[in-house]
Amino acid sequence: MPGTAVVAAGWVVVEQPGPWGRKAPTQSHLDPDFGAKIDADCKKVDLRFGLIRSPGKHADAVPRAHQVYVASTAPGRTWLLGGCVDEPAALASLDLDAVSRGDLDAVRASLPELSPVTQPVLLICTNGKRDECCALFGRPLVTAMAAVAPGRVWESSHLSGHRFSPTAALLPAGTLHGRLTVESATAVLAAADRGETVIDTLRGRSTWTKRGQVADIAVRDLSGEVALEALSVIAEDLETVTVRHTDGRTWIVDVAAEPADPPRPESCGKEPYDMSILRAGTVRSGAHR
Repeated sequence: MPGTAVVAAGWVVVEQPGPWGRKAPTQSHLDPDFGAKIDADCKKVDLRFGLIRSPGKHADAVPRAHQVYVASTAPGRTWLLGGCVDEPAALASLDLDAVSRGDLDAVRASLPELSPVTQPVLLICTNGKRDECCALFGRPLVTAMAAVAPGRVWESSHLSGHRFSPTAALLPAGTLHGRLTVESATAVLAAADRGETVIDTLRGRSTWTKRGQVADIAVRDLSGEVALEALSVIAEDLETVTVRHTDGRTWIVDVAAEPADPPRPESCGKEPYDMSILRAGTVRSGAHR
């Protein structure tokens, strides 16, 4: 799973009840023109846009407020804002550049409905039209987790890596997790409350490139470091990635692409093929900085 998380400096998600198609921003009850525009605008500034739903059955075509979460995942500027808007189109005023920079004050000024959220939230993919495994495995998990952590767990549109279903994204950390159970998902939330992550289920932190994600996890495996903000990816070249600890230690990690062995399907129900995956090789101690 390492190196399979999406890459994004921040996240913008909005509640949209009702069915979601394969491409949820344009195939749902969200206005498709608005969905296409905000999705494209987010991508331009390295943000991830998505839809969320509250767990359980609910009316999907009645007037209602829409929950919004906006997160910055950058180390030192990791924060989560939340609030309700009357219509998702209110997000048109959101300063996306400020989200990408991690400028909390500018983001709040652009959308005053938002205020700080102190408890992390877990978004579990249930986008069955994108991949049936997300419905088969994601929905039972989100139902169970809603009872464990009421108000902190949401159904989510596509999060990538559906072959690892159930998959989830944790905000504001921007960590993505796969092959979750109720026990491991509960552990992810509990760790987040302590400012930590769970290595066993970690696919990567969206803050880093995919090679950076692999290196970050390799160093955590080696050192046992679970504090989220303790490690940063500080350099990459064609063959190695350098990771630094807040205490000054550094590691140089060999990261290379290689064929998956055996071949595997990209998603549920697909035929296996010779995909390329990233793997960490040697992890060497670098200079103390």
